[in-house]
Amino acid sequence: MSTPTGSRWSNEYAELFCMADTGKIDRDFFADYIASRLGATRTDVAVGPTHGVDFGVIDLHEQALVVATDPLSILPKLGWERAGRFAVQFVLADVAVSGLAPTHLAISFSLPPEITDEQFEQVWQAIHEECADLGVAVVTGHTARYAGCQFPWVGGATAFAVGDSESIVTPQDARPGDVLLVTKGPAVETTGLLTTLFPEQIPLAESTLETAQKRLDDTGIVRDALTAAAAGDVTAMHDATEGGLLGALFEVADASGVTLELETDSIPRLPGVEETCTALEMNPWRAGTGGTLVLTVAPDSVAAVVDALESRGTPVGVAGRVSKGEGVVLDGETQSRPEGDSSWPVYDRLSAQVRE
Repeated sequence: MSTPTGSRWSNEYAELFCMADTGKIDRDFFADYIASRLGATRTDVAVGPTHGVDFGVIDLHEQALVVATDPLSILPKLGWERAGRFAVQFVLADVAVSGLAPTHLAISFSLPPEITDEQFEQVWQAIHEECADLGVAVVTGHTARYAGCQFPWVGGATAFAVGDSESIVTPQDARPGDVLLVTKGPAVETTGLLTTLFPEQIPLAESTLETAQKRLDDTGIVRDALTAAAAGDVTAMHDATEGGLLGALFEVADASGVTLELETDSIPRLPGVEETCTALEMNPWRAGTGGTLVLTVAPDSVAAVVDALESRGTPVGVAGRVSKGEGVVLDGETQSRPEGDSSWPVYDRLSAQVRE
């Protein structure tokens, strides 16, 4: 089946992405090795580990606790402050797509010995400022230097949200008849990262390259997710990370047991994305795009949600609809499920050019 045509770290990280079977596990691995081995059975677990759902929910009777855990990725080449902000935005995103505002953060650093106190201070200051702006309190953590640790993977973090259980949105609740919205479009994260990490290896005009590098500042979704959830009846919400926008669409379709039908011309494209993907011969629809939200919305709430997102400067397209069935249909053609991420081999190629 056809797909519309059109990794992410600097030279010292290349070996991490030259290995086979990298990236998130697939549904079969989850079913075979994890799903039946989840420790004790507790009645207060309202949403447990589910492939395609990025958070769990604990029932606190009058309230709910939403929990999400992610690896912590620090990319020094972005600059220490920017790297810290980029890292914490991704950690908080998986809670925010529940529709509840992140409230607490637990964070663990396993740092390479070579990072200096001053460099860590810049990372931590950025994390502190982003959390303070969002009303998130850091409640516990662990910080140490260990031999053998290396960038970018330097620990992990768990985000929490405490709120009304009736307000929680999951990717499992899309309904036939809902309208499909997509913010920002494909390959936002990949465009910003690759053009920032490999500017000399990408054949783009200087002005286009500078525009593409700005996409890195569009990768946060917390404020967009909370804005959308507050504006109307959002039935499902998911951010597009590994596997790109197409991967996120499949995860929502799988989780809800529905078909998502889209017209690609209705999906936004941010400046610099198309030019970057063309220059790198990279499929934008299967490239990581943190910053982009997939939302299903009740028909009578579409105008309110679109207006709310646009009022904060977030481009959003009324992209399609939810119907009975399964899978993803783009421009009338049934799509195949992404395997991996189209940005990874591009990253490998650019890394090899740097080493030559």
